[in-house]
Amino acid sequence: MPNPQKISRRNLMKGLCISSLLGGEFLIAPSARAQTRTLYVNSYGGVWETSWRKAFFAPFTARTGIEVKAVSPVSFAKLKAQVQKKHYDWDLTNLGDVEFAVGVHENLLEKIDTSIIKKDQVPPHMIRDYGVVSYSLGTNLVYRKDKFPNGGPQSWSDFWNVKKYPGRRALFDRSFTSLAFALLADGVPTDKLYPMDIDRAFRKLDEIKPHIKVWWTQAAQSQQLIRDEVDMIAMWSARAVDLIEANVPLEIVWNGAELYDATLCVPRGNPNAAMAWEFISFVAQAEPQANLAMLLPYGPANPNARALMPEKRVRMTPAWPDNAKVAFSHDAAWLAPRMPAIRERWTQWLAI
Repeated sequence: MPNPQKISRRNLMKGLCISSLLGGEFLIAPSARAQTRTLYVNSYGGVWETSWRKAFFAPFTARTGIEVKAVSPVSFAKLKAQVQKKHYDWDLTNLGDVEFAVGVHENLLEKIDTSIIKKDQVPPHMIRDYGVVSYSLGTNLVYRKDKFPNGGPQSWSDFWNVKKYPGRRALFDRSFTSLAFALLADGVPTDKLYPMDIDRAFRKLDEIKPHIKVWWTQAAQSQQLIRDEVDMIAMWSARAVDLIEANVPLEIVWNGAELYDATLCVPRGNPNAAMAWEFISFVAQAEPQANLAMLLPYGPANPNARALMPEKRVRMTPAWPDNAKVAFSHDAAWLAPRMPAIRERWTQWLAI
């Protein structure tokens, strides 16, 4: 059901607060202004959310007085529905490269507010026309060392090899990610993944499909699976590190890992856009970025953050050069206009 506080906030913004116009700015009644000082951030939940609360939410509130609340889960379909209906349950979200490219392609995102996001305060390479890069992330092959004490699978080809590496498996229910892993398993080099041979990828996926116990959709679910139910999985590296630090015997494989940047962006038409860009500008700073990476080892997008972190920690992230060297990134520009057809085929394939 809709959040009643959310409805109140939006209704106030629409109708209760405009009393006069001075200098081109609307004056807002004090009671209404107090109600609008809450920012709703789309959340992946779990350790992502607890880490963001400590690194970003709490210090931003201390600095600005703006309360930050999390709304789960992250859903591209929800982003699209909000823009189409002009009813917003959250004010900003964090999208990987491909979803971000699709969002731009489908005109779902607000153009960046350059009066708030300034190149002299945010490294220019982080600034995109419709968002700000927040961190880098890896989707990696992860296996249980207690299941494979003599060494487990070291590539997606190994993951597909159910005879040499028997065990329960899980993959990410995200079309372009799994299609890329299938092509790597079929011998395609990382630098030849694009243009993607979709038919070949689905043929390779046909081979592994009977051996997949779960196609996971949420990060916390992937953690529960590798902790309790499966022997190997494709999962986000930071979530695997989180489990390793909780003494779960896992090995993270960087060979063939999917690397991508996450970008903070605002749904088109969102009335709280200015407040959202203010939060995004804060997140882009070196110190908050380093604080997040110490809590959850994403690769900080701000290079100045890495100098604030121990090398041991940076080595756990996609920001470490040796990790990036053996991984791959998607051609988001190639994928963006093709994603509706790919998603439809993927959904049909999973249902068979």
